[in-house]
Amino acid sequence: MTLEARIQEGAARMALALPEGAIAKSAAYLRLLEKWNRVHNLTAVRETERMVVLHLLDSFSVLPHIEGARSILDVGTGGGLPGIPIAIAKPELRVTLLDSSSKKTTFLEQARAELALTHVEVVCARVEKWRPDHLFDVVVSRAFADLGEFVAQAEHLVAPAGRMLAMKGVYPFEEIARLPATHRVAQVAELHEQP
Repeated sequence: MTLEARIQEGAARMALALPEGAIAKSAAYLRLLEKWNRVHNLTAVRETERMVVLHLLDSFSVLPHIEGARSILDVGTGGGLPGIPIAIAKPELRVTLLDSSSKKTTFLEQARAELALTHVEVVCARVEKWRPDHLFDVVVSRAFADLGEFVAQAEHLVAPAGRMLAMKGVYPFEEIARLPATHRVAQVAELHEQP
């Protein structure tokens, strides 16, 4: 099965309506990530076939939770996850990819150019020190930090009535218990890989 067919199958299982060209662009992104990963260690997952589920479809899982947003900031994006898949799936969004590693942001600039993601901005800065000229409807992180640290470092980037989305591998009972009283968890969405 081709990489494109795997992505198409996974998107269909998730009932995602992706824009025209998104499957090919997603496959091109994974191939680019795999190529750069050989030299720059952007992700522990090495094979593009495994990246489909572990990176791409996992990143797509946040799509239902960003409806109505106009701008998204991906904090600690690393190799562009979940920001680049979100940008591919939602070309109407303004997506900012933030990471403090120049080798990672160099890759992100290359991916932005090769995939023609003109609505994506790449920023190399530490999240707690970065002061953009606008705030974001959604600030998302995937394996960036524990919830308390994520809130402490990134809350200044969220627009009024905005949301913070933290993608976690397991239910973060202890992290939720340590959240500051000024913040609350509105929803925890559990994900399961479908057969």
